[in-house]
Amino acid sequence: MKEVVLALPTFAFTVVTRGALGLGVGLLVSEHIPVERRRRIGGALVALGAATTVPILMTVRRSLRRRERQGIGVGQSEGLIGTTRFARKGDDELY
Repeated sequence: MKEVVLALPTFAFTVVTRGALGLGVGLLVSEHIPVERRRRIGGALVALGAATTVPILMTVRRSLRRRERQGIGVGQSEGLIGTTRFARKGDDELY
């Protein structure tokens, strides 16, 4: 499973716009609000959610690429392949 790291503002933007998309779809299928009003509000929210999908996808993709370039993890570091970790004082104690 890949790990995606997003800044808090980016994550909040993603959550809010996905919520707007869901709310818009919900308004379009509901019957509790008059038809014209429901269609205008629901259409605007769906359009907002759909319009923000591309920037969010680009941000997530950029974040994934950045993490791959950084080489996060011991297994990806060329300098640590074949090295041995020697025990330190206290490593043999059980918790």
